[in-house]
Amino acid sequence: MYLEELSRQLALDYCCSPADVADSNNHFTLYIPQEGRRRFQEQTVCRLKIAVVHGKLLVTGSEEIVAECRKRYADVTGEWFFDIKRLRELEELLAPFGLRIAQVHPFFLPEFGGISSSDFSSPLLSEALNFKLIRYDQDTILQFRGDDRFNQAFAFDPDAPDVLGIAAVRDGEILGMAGASADSPLFWQIGINVSPHAREMHVGATLVRLLAQDILAHGAIPYYGTSMSHIASQRVAHRAGFAVAWAELITEEVR
Repeated sequence: MYLEELSRQLALDYCCSPADVADSNNHFTLYIPQEGRRRFQEQTVCRLKIAVVHGKLLVTGSEEIVAECRKRYADVTGEWFFDIKRLRELEELLAPFGLRIAQVHPFFLPEFGGISSSDFSSPLLSEALNFKLIRYDQDTILQFRGDDRFNQAFAFDPDAPDVLGIAAVRDGEILGMAGASADSPLFWQIGINVSPHAREMHVGATLVRLLAQDILAHGAIPYYGTSMSHIASQRVAHRAGFAVAWAELITEEVR
């Protein structure tokens, strides 16, 4: 599951070492932006973000908030950290600092050997033969700016540019679109949009898997994030050969 690459990336994101990511201890660090960090939904100032990986916590942010988190969570395991009881407690901790929880996401990486193979399961292969595939590069993606049909595939974020796209087309209609954003030089994130009437055709899983292969061919690691409650999206990830690798919480200013 590309765990060595994940350790390298999270070390840059959480201002620690790859060994810190890989061990079994919680780590609390002052956030100093590192070259090569993921810039997905990057904030001007990161006051707190938390990753749960390998059953433990990576916590980074401003000195005073991280110090408070260390007091409370130094010996807490990660397995149940994002349960609602703990999230309520964390919101109480954040309130005096003018912060609140913004998002909590699971993130997926390719399972070993599950993406690089060109072989599809029978349902995926049978459906893939029934539509045309069109690929887009960074320049041709621009034609979809402002097209709400593909708001998950392409974010048009200058900090995490959209670099690859692939569409499933039948009779001139785009049934689904998958896009990759270069969130860091190493990790490229996949987003997917599928037309409602095509959601039982395995279009999403087919496109995600093919785009993951394209990303790997570019020397980057494909990853996939979605909501805790978006079960359909999680199923797309699993069908495409991905498995959950870590979860992440980000905060925002209370306005």
